[in-house]
Amino acid sequence: MELSASFNVNLSSISSPSLASARSINLIIPIVTRTPPSASLLLCRASLHAANSPQLTEIGKKAVEDPQVFELSSLTALSPLDGRYWGKVKDLAPFVSEYALIRFRVLVEVKWLIKLSRIPQVEEVPSFSDEAESYMLRLVEEFSMDDALEVKKIERVTNHDVKAVEYFLKQKCQSHPEVTKVLEFFHFACTSEDINNLAHGLMLKEALNTVLLPVMDNLIKAICKMAKDNAHIPMLSRTHGQPATPTTLGKEMAIFVARLSRERRQISQVTLFGKFAGAVGNYNAHLVAYPDVHWSKVAEEFVESLGLSFNPYVTQIEPHDYMATLFHSIIQFNNILMDFDRDIWGYISLGYFKQITKAGEVGSSTMPHKVNPIDFENSEGNLGKANGGLSHLSMKLPISRWQRDLTDSTVLRNMGEGLGHSLLAYRSALQGIAKLEVSYGFGAYDIPSVNEARLSEDLDDSWEVLAEPIQTVMRRYGIPEPYEKLKHLTRGRAMTRESIREFIQGLELPEKAKADLLKLTPHSYIGAAADLAKAVDNLTDMVNGIDVL
Repeated sequence: MELSASFNVNLSSISSPSLASARSINLIIPIVTRTPPSASLLLCRASLHAANSPQLTEIGKKAVEDPQVFELSSLTALSPLDGRYWGKVKDLAPFVSEYALIRFRVLVEVKWLIKLSRIPQVEEVPSFSDEAESYMLRLVEEFSMDDALEVKKIERVTNHDVKAVEYFLKQKCQSHPEVTKVLEFFHFACTSEDINNLAHGLMLKEALNTVLLPVMDNLIKAICKMAKDNAHIPMLSRTHGQPATPTTLGKEMAIFVARLSRERRQISQVTLFGKFAGAVGNYNAHLVAYPDVHWSKVAEEFVESLGLSFNPYVTQIEPHDYMATLFHSIIQFNNILMDFDRDIWGYISLGYFKQITKAGEVGSSTMPHKVNPIDFENSEGNLGKANGGLSHLSMKLPISRWQRDLTDSTVLRNMGEGLGHSLLAYRSALQGIAKLEVSYGFGAYDIPSVNEARLSEDLDDSWEVLAEPIQTVMRRYGIPEPYEKLKHLTRGRAMTRESIREFIQGLELPEKAKADLLKLTPHSYIGAAADLAKAVDNLTDMVNGIDVL
């Protein structure tokens, strides 16, 4: 048996943005009864009856009647990278945008035709004069936004982006007396992926070498400076959020220098591959047309002439394994930086760092006193967004059905997203670090950003951290149950200098050992931390601009 109850709820008195356009909700609750009765189940089904919204209707009407209202701009861009954050990431655009993809396709097509002219067996494409080669190379060097728009115009007819590039080049070279004779050798024996995979490899190479790696280097150097400047400043460690053996602020920064430097080197050592073997990787069409040419050797020479490494074992596509390796390495760099962002955020929260305030800026819409660590928060958020996109790329790209499906094509168009959010995060972190360097006070006085008094206060309140060195020295001199005795003394108890000194005085230790323990304070018990921080330069030799892809 099934029963149901229907209710109509008036929403006119409910203030909720999500229900702003609704007048009522009709609730239908069927009551399903089974045997035994204790198994009865109540199910609720709700439908939202929306009233017409004059405001939304008007916006929709404008969009339909005047599409230019929503033409792409910083206000209408779907991605904040192309809107709000454009100024911070636009230097990636020449390398990972649609324009860049078209330009690098043009480069590959032009250089392939020039390569054909240098193969003796391909008599139909004689060697070009210097002037003819220069003419074609200028098409690449002077490739403009108008040229890219012309390619897109051709694509509207062909519905094929690579074929549009071929037709564009034929149009451009039709008037040249030498090149016009060999127009049909543009795109000779190529599949689209021969062109695309090399273009994508070159896009990555240039984006990394020109933009991303230099910013990574600047970031590592900035943290390195923090390490050296604060090498001697003692700081209470926290493990599990609780007071632990002291360190120095600089040494903790040096850890990030070491981790980021290692990962940066991994990124620069990834080999970028390219293929140029035709429709399914076997040079089928090449060998039918010119059976006496050693096409695999020609392909290897051509790919390597572009600055990429040759992959001889491919299907229609280069399998993208190197991209997965590269993106995973960037993800790991980003994870380490996220760890840094969170640590600095925590140190700011503890009062260890001061931040620059800027006239006119607002920290909170309701709390006037706020100076928030927004740069490190923005960095953390964008690192997560970057890693989400890069993770999908690295997981999806190596997988393609049989000899090829098209799923990699649409995904590869999103390389700029993951790299863009990474770049935005790096620059946000750098901006945050810059605010920590010097905090400007009134007049001409500069106040160091590190609040040493606040760090000292935490150390003064944590004398229990000396339990570790005391029990270690007790072990050396054979005092029984040293750990247990210090645990009984300190665990869960507030220790003071006096209580610690009293315990040390009561130990049966050699006088020198006892004197050394009595000299210890939480401030001085830092081990080799200061030396480790000062030596951090030894870790950064790899980021002097010499390691590129």
